[in-house]
Amino acid sequence: MGDIDEALERADRETFTREPPKGLQARINFLVKQLKTTKAVAQELGVTQRSVERYRTGERKKPPRDIADRIDAAVRSRWQPQVRKRRRKEAATSTGITVETRARFGYTAPIGTTDDGRMRRLTVHLPPAYAQRLFDAQQQGVSDQQLRDIVAEGLQEIYFKDGGRRADNLEVEFTDIDYFDVSF
Repeated sequence: MGDIDEALERADRETFTREPPKGLQARINFLVKQLKTTKAVAQELGVTQRSVERYRTGERKKPPRDIADRIDAAVRSRWQPQVRKRRRKEAATSTGITVETRARFGYTAPIGTTDDGRMRRLTVHLPPAYAQRLFDAQQQGVSDQQLRDIVAEGLQEIYFKDGGRRADNLEVEFTDIDYFDVSF
């Protein structure tokens, strides 16, 4: 998973209307309900079926840290799918997304202007069309570089070219991401 993919996942988790189950037994029961069998849960978590059964009955209460993290990730990835879907649809059709990043931006520009890349911190609201393209690309499983290209194009058009009001021939390159966050 790349920077942009992770940011989209974080933004998804921020849309929850209720918190996911907190206790180990509640989490395991939720996963069993979602995946239908303890065997499927065990495969998802990379543990034995017997371990899942022990967690479920309360016989084992403290899984090792890495397994606890896998349980948490599995629960959060399946929690409130309808809420996530509704928020993504809203972002892709009407509200758009807000991108906050600190990264190196390089330029291909006309002669006589600087094309040296430099670190910039930007917070830019991208229109719904870019949100739709990002969501579609993420669902298709494209590479992080392709997701970066979509974001770079959006930042280029909205921030650097100001919606076509300036810098007609500017091409923006988005590299060396220090941090990247998305909200919708």
